[in-house]
Amino acid sequence: MVKLDRLINILSRYGARLHGSIANRSVELHSVAVHDPIRPHAATGDVFLAVGAADLTEALALAADARATVAIARTTDSPDPHHRHTLDDAGTALLTVDPSVSWSQIASVVYGLVLEGRETESGRGPSDLFALADTISASVDGPVTIEDQLSRVMAYSTAQHETDPVRSDTILGRRMPERVRRFLDQQGIFAHLATSDAPLYIPPAPEHGLHGRTVAAVRAGRELLGSVWVSGREPLPPHRARALQEGAHTVALHLLRSRVSADLERQVESELVIELIEGSPDADAAIGKLGIPAHDLRVIALQAHAEQERNAGILLAFERATTGFGWSRRGRSTLFGNTVYTLLPAGDDPAPAYRWIADIAASLPAHIDIVAGIGGTADARDLPASRQEADECMALPPTPTRTPHCYDTAWDRILIQRLRSVASTGRLPSRDPVAQLADADRRGGTHYVPTLQAWLEAHGDPNAAARTLGVHPNTVRHRMRRMREFDYLDLDDPTKRTALLIALPLHTG
Repeated sequence: MVKLDRLINILSRYGARLHGSIANRSVELHSVAVHDPIRPHAATGDVFLAVGAADLTEALALAADARATVAIARTTDSPDPHHRHTLDDAGTALLTVDPSVSWSQIASVVYGLVLEGRETESGRGPSDLFALADTISASVDGPVTIEDQLSRVMAYSTAQHETDPVRSDTILGRRMPERVRRFLDQQGIFAHLATSDAPLYIPPAPEHGLHGRTVAAVRAGRELLGSVWVSGREPLPPHRARALQEGAHTVALHLLRSRVSADLERQVESELVIELIEGSPDADAAIGKLGIPAHDLRVIALQAHAEQERNAGILLAFERATTGFGWSRRGRSTLFGNTVYTLLPAGDDPAPAYRWIADIAASLPAHIDIVAGIGGTADARDLPASRQEADECMALPPTPTRTPHCYDTAWDRILIQRLRSVASTGRLPSRDPVAQLADADRRGGTHYVPTLQAWLEAHGDPNAAARTLGVHPNTVRHRMRRMREFDYLDLDDPTKRTALLIALPLHTG
């Protein structure tokens, strides 16, 4: 199921053009019909694909017979007044798609959105995964749990007989308990799933609250997508084991369709977000397609790193950022280069942005490190500026608590960093005060440069500078008195102090 408005917006990315005055674009579409020349009046559906129709007149007549809400035709023709009158009378929408787009592409998009449009935890995918769990449960005569490759629950059957504490905890926690996962890993269960499609029986383990399981891998080709678990104290009879294996194959098909549908949504969403953060002449239209407010937005920039797993961290972060499409997420995201950018309605209070980052961090494995930055508030046309601010916040040194920087509170450090960046584009003076102080440090073994930098950053407070340097305040005072004796160093001029503060990091690297 998908709303007409969403179908129109998605197909517009493929060059579709809308014709006809549609009073209610929020109407839900539940079915698809395709023109069959052999049985032209056999199909009915909310969306009609006019495959093989000779012209728009025939396409609209066939759509009327199919009682369609929207008709799709591949043509460069536009409706004439008679066609428009027909559309208005029937209350039908017409989408014309350029013939350069194949019917197979159009059909894959339409079927993906209409038939697989309800939301699942992994994105937009089949709506009946729970119904499939019930079907498998009935065929194997036991409670069923469908899990992904990380042991997270995707669906479970309503059958409750043979339920044990582990199954209850798994469903309530949305994931297999870690202690049980470690136990099964030690028993070689996950190694078996990685290499074999054959159902495997796991004997009861009362000490872990496990009454017994039979598990089968859910696989697409060589890729493990997840697993199907059946609770039971005894091994499944051969005919039920075959039913479990066949059920796992059906689950794989559902998950593959889910992935295709989710990837379609991610692609459309990503293109729109990139368009906005780079600057769009039609920003209001792009925001409208994303379904988020056009004002009080913030850009969040996030990078994720995992040792010895190049790109794995950021890809997983992007997957988590785009989990649950449409109205179930506040933000809209893209993976641009090695950074996930998210547009988040937040307003003047950055708290929602901090919560969003915390939620992403909590959803990632513990070995993945993230760094993030939060841009200032912006409307749709100012998002490139908020994106730059998010990038600049992300590039600042981390805080002791690893709390992400936000432009609202880090603007001063960003401003200094911008000045330093501008200053570094030209040739630095070879005999400026900083260069001469550095030369004195090299010749005399003194520590004038770090002391001056700490003193300036502490606004002349010797106690704060001493804490930064890890020395006694009198040491700072002594060094500052010595530096004031240098005729090339004027610390009483505020302009020169500002210039020194910018130049010091450029010299010290």
